[in-house]
Amino acid sequence: MRADDMPDDAPCVLVTTAYLQPGGEVDQLLRDAGCRTVFARPADRHGTDEQSLRDAFARAGAVGVVAGTDPFTSEVLGASPGLRVVGRCGAGYDNVDVAAAARLGIAVTHSPGANRIAVAEHVLGLLVGCARGIPQSVADVRAGGWSQPSGRELAGATLGVVGLGSIGRTVARLGLAIGMRVVGHDPFPDEAFLAETGVTALPLEEVLGEADFVTLHLALDTSTRHLIDAAALRRMRPGAYLINTARGGIVDEQALADALAEGRLAGAALDVTEQEPLPSDSPLRAFDNVLVTGHIAGATAEARSRSSLMAARQVLDVIAGRTPEHLVDPGTVAARAGVR
Repeated sequence: MRADDMPDDAPCVLVTTAYLQPGGEVDQLLRDAGCRTVFARPADRHGTDEQSLRDAFARAGAVGVVAGTDPFTSEVLGASPGLRVVGRCGAGYDNVDVAAAARLGIAVTHSPGANRIAVAEHVLGLLVGCARGIPQSVADVRAGGWSQPSGRELAGATLGVVGLGSIGRTVARLGLAIGMRVVGHDPFPDEAFLAETGVTALPLEEVLGEADFVTLHLALDTSTRHLIDAAALRRMRPGAYLINTARGGIVDEQALADALAEGRLAGAALDVTEQEPLPSDSPLRAFDNVLVTGHIAGATAEARSRSSLMAARQVLDVIAGRTPEHLVDPGTVAARAGVR
């Protein structure tokens, strides 16, 4: 928390996003709009559990929140009776109980597309890392070795993009730019994008069966949880790689470990896991051909700036009675939140 020189009756916006700082561009934007800001990032709270977040809400009396990845449960959302909007910094909002928000008349917004370049570039890095064994070679040289195993070229390989939204389409374009054949799956593919790029839309089973590298770009909900399960992994080509920078819950990690142990996959690269940080007893830690990064795909200075400013502007929209650009549930939540 921090002291604030704004009037006591100014609307209060709570900031829980870990990387945002008092005095930064989001803080300045909110204060210039006449809001009091209270920072309750994990480092600012006594503990990082749900109770500490509820306590922060109750003390602040916030009408809006620029939200990080904390669990915004119904209890947390109800801790500030005047709360009107949760603005998520990022495209995902599975940490927010959207149904509870609707019942409480709280608008939920997100920031789709703000980190698409950052995530797509990270996917490209993971593709190269997998194909050439770069992390393994670095570790080998550091340990005194000088082994030179054969990698494989990405040009000419087939990239399967599961989820052709903003990020998935950007990844597809990068794949095409380096000479990959790209196939994709999406329930509602952008026909103009397909026509322009030549990307082929296929059923999920066919994408899994044709791709040398499968990369996931889906939201996590009941329809996608463990979408990549044992059956899906069996459909993948022998020697293929799986890349996940979306949400950890999309992949059944035990099934993935089993597929790796049986040698059916060449490897995997994960920026997200079902439980974060990855537990010390995770079976995935046993494999040298599994690359795990700490949920950093969207963590560039540029992407964080775009995402947090978009979230803050949408919070200000709701406070001012305007309809924000990216409502999670515009049909019901907006009406209950009183926005136009």
